[in-house]
Parts: sequence; structure tokens; C-alpha cells
Amino acid sequence: MLAQAIVLSAFAAVAAAASACTQTATVTIAAQADVTAISSCSTFDGSIEIASTASGTIALDGIGQITGSLTASNASLLTGLTSTTINSIGEVFTLTDMTTLSTVQFDALTSAKTIFFQTLPALSSFTFPEEISTCNSLTILNTFLNSLDGINLNTADVIEISDNTRLTKFSTQIANVTTSIDVASNGKSLVVEFPNLIWAANMTLRNVSSISIPSLAVVNGSLGFYGSYFTSLSAANLTSVGSFSGRTGGITIDDNTALSNITFPELTSSGGLFQIDNNPDLNAISFSALAEIGGALDFTGNFTTPDLPKLSNVVGGLNIQSEQSIDCSTFTAMKGNIVQGTDTCKSGTSTTTTTTGGSSTTSGGASSSSSSKAAAVSYGVNEGLVGLSVIASLFRMML
Repeated sequence: MLAQAIVLSAFAAVAAAASACTQTATVTIAAQADVTAISSCSTFDGSIEIASTASGTIALDGIGQITGSLTASNASLLTGLTSTTINSIGEVFTLTDMTTLSTVQFDALTSAKTIFFQTLPALSSFTFPEEISTCNSLTILNTFLNSLDGINLNTADVIEISDNTRLTKFSTQIANVTTSIDVASNGKSLVVEFPNLIWAANMTLRNVSSISIPSLAVVNGSLGFYGSYFTSLSAANLTSVGSFSGRTGGITIDDNTALSNITFPELTSSGGLFQIDNNPDLNAISFSALAEIGGALDFTGNFTTPDLPKLSNVVGGLNIQSEQSIDCSTFTAMKGNIVQGTDTCKSGTSTTTTTTGGSSTTSGGASSSSSSKAAAVSYGVNEGLVGLSVIASLFRMML
């Protein structure tokens, strides 16, 4: 009878362990003691949620893999979330709206399908010593982070890094991004490095001090640089942006107050609008290989005569306006031949409009074509560089 009782007890222990590791719903952890029931699970088949009432540090040790999600949100007294053993999270790793969380340390974590960190004002750093290299979607918004060391992705669908005002560097080995890269409104001294990035669907960078994209060859959608502080913008291997045949995508380089040099020596095609506007230190524009633009060409600023020796097809309109004296003869001759839309070139303009409206244009020198800039640009196809923040917002609503 004793032996039978021991066997039954053993079976009961095994059954309890199996039950703890297989969940049809989310397990909630309110205190460290709650971790005991699942700490023996090499694979936890379900999701884990840290309760909003949790406080102090919760250590999720013992668990190897989580097939579902790991979520901590609105836990105002939680100061730390750690694990020495969790190596993968099958769904979403969410940390949001926690004002005292200052420690996030996962010693073994290398993969999560989605990472979503938002509104973490006390989190100045996280610790992922094995480096997270596999993640389909990375979103980090409104944190106190000064570094993203520990996240070094191979590929991803979405990357959004925004409103992290202390962030000074973001560097990743990523080679392909299938949906979007959006980096905006972080620390003014932010350095962004994508040394191995070859292909991206869409890419938008705002308010960065330096951008390195030496390997970038193709952007399948839109490429935009706005309100940044770099002096030089170089993409030595970039050949095309958007789809010329589909008249989609395009290039926008706007409001970069220190930009004095753009080097895209291999660029041959822009699928939609190609716009360079309001970069006051940019005194020369040259794209030696640019041949076709599926939308409009729209250059305004304070530059010498643009050098576009290979330009052979502009499906939309052409608008070139400079505060300096430029030679418009080459560009006005393109009307009906190379430029299919309205052709405008103005030399010595003291005030220029933008595609969204604004001040009127006053000519301070020779000009050709009386059509306004707006008319020239409006002929283009897929004129605006569509902001990627809408995609990110929809994504956050789905989480």
C-alpha cells in the first residue's frame, strides 16, 4: 500500500507539473510566490501576465521558452523584471506604462516575435547579454533608454524607435526590413547605424544627428529624411527607390538644417515624387546616374544649377526654384520631351512655396514658366511621402 501511495503521489506531481506548463489561458503573476508553480517548465505553453498590483522585482527563473506572450502593463510599483533562463517568447513581449520599472534583465533571451516597449520613464537601460537577434516587429516608444545595446536583429518586418529623448545610438546588423523603418523624435545627438542593411520596404528618419547606410541598395517604397542634424547624407550603393513602373514610393529630403552634401552616386530611379526642400546649407545638388522619376521632381532651396546629366523621363511635373542664380535653359527644354507634366524653373527666387502650400513665390531674377510650384508638383503620381506613423499606430491598437 505504501508503494502504491508513493506511485500515485509521483503521478500526481507529474500531472500537476504538466498542468502548470500547459495553459489554455494566461497565467497571472502578482507576486514572486506565484512563479513557483511554473518555474519547472522548460517550455511554458501559454502566456504570462504580470499583474498591475505586482511590486518590487519579479524573477521568472526556471522557465526556458514561452510559446505565448509575456506582458507587464500599468504595474506602477514594479521596479524590476528579470529572468536567467527564458530564451524565447513566441508572441509579444510587452512592457508599457510603468513609471518605476528600472531593471529589465533577461540573461538568455535571443528571440521574441514582437517587442513592444512604451512609456517607461525610469528605464535607462536593459540587459540582454545574449542579444535579441530574432524579432519580427520592434517598437520602442517614450522611454528613458540611452542605448539599445542587446538588440541586434538579423531581419524584421517593422522597426519603430520614437520619442526616446535620451537615446544616443541605435546600431543593428539587420539586412532586410520588409515593412517599415521609422526613427523619429529621439535624442538630438542620436546616431543611427545600419551597416548591413541592403533592402527596406519603407524608411523614414527624423531628428537624427548621423545616419550610416553604406550597403543600402534598394528601398521598395518611400525613403524620407526630415528635420535632422547631419551635415552629410550618403548612400553609396542605393540604386532605386519605389517602383517606377507602378509610380509608387519616392524620395523626400526636407528641413535638414545642417545638410550640405548628398551623395547618391548609383541612384537611377525614383518611383514617385523626388523632393528636396528647405535644406539651407545645401548649395549643390548632383545625381549623376538619375534617369527616371515616376512622379514629380521638386527641388527648392539655395543651390547652384542642379546636375542631372542622365535624366530622361519625368512622368509628373518639374519644379526647380533656387535663391541663387541658376541656368534654367536645360530644364525648360525638357517640357514635352523629358518632362510630361508642368515644367517650372525659377532662378534667384527670394521666397519659395512648398507642395502643401505656404508663402507665395517672389522672383528676384530670371525665371521661366509662369506656373506655380504647386501646379508643377500636382501633376506627379504618388506625390507625398506617406508617413509611416499611421502604420505604427494601427499596430499598437492591435496589441
